Amino acid sequence: MDLALRDKWALVTGSSAGIGEIIAHTLAREDARVIVHGRDSGRANAVASAIRDAGGTAMAVIGDLATDQGGARVVAEALAASKGVDILINNAGGYAARFWAQTTADTWRSFYEADVLSAIRMIQGLVPGMRERNWGRIINIGTGLATTPGNALPDYAAAKAALLNATVSLSKALAGTGITVNTISPGLIHTAGVEDVLRQHAKEAGWSNEWTAIQRNWFEHVLGNSTVDRLGTPQEVADLVAFVSSPRAAYINGANLRIDAGLTPSVN
Repeated sequence: MDLALRDKWALVTGSSAGIGEIIAHTLAREDARVIVHGRDSGRANAVASAIRDAGGTAMAVIGDLATDQGGARVVAEALAASKGVDILINNAGGYAARFWAQTTADTWRSFYEADVLSAIRMIQGLVPGMRERNWGRIINIGTGLATTPGNALPDYAAAKAALLNATVSLSKALAGTGITVNTISPGLIHTAGVEDVLRQHAKEAGWSNEWTAIQRNWFEHVLGNSTVDRLGTPQEVADLVAFVSSPRAAYINGANLRIDAGLTPSVN
């Protein structure tokens, strides 16, 4: 399927590693011109270089989106390098596994800066250009914890819930402009960090150290709601992001699209 992304400029925040990196590569394979973002210039430039080596178009911008100064820098560099950013993927954000007793006012504040205001800074800087061109795509990367919180990660989950709320509000504010705004909420995705957590839990629980068995035990004994006994892959998330970024997804707006194998126990 041709997603009609040729020559569209896409900024993927937090794309120097992990899911963001795979999203950047996937959009580049669809002939989008990709702006890779990170806080580490070496890692971000390495991703951009790999995309170019594979025949794509990419450049890197560096900045800490949790600060006003860093956000302004990224917006300015992205706009200077492009003819205008058409697609904004707000993937950057903080993550830390804490229980309520381990949180502080500072951890709550930090997550709001990193997971909410980082996206708002990009939106405020890039939406005016999208409005002028009468076309744009904004995709906020969320989490199932935003709608189904547990007893852990309360500061992270609450920040993502705020971002989910902002998605719906912004989609209404931009009605009729040709710009769509959606959230994509992954479940448990196989990244290096997630694998480390699961392997440590398996060791403490006395499970087998074989990866397939670890995943099966995790879903059976810890999570329970999933319809698939494995983790999702970053590529599965990236493929959904690419479609929602495309002109073919024009009728999807203000949505929270879960990609979690049914992990979230809800009819919506």
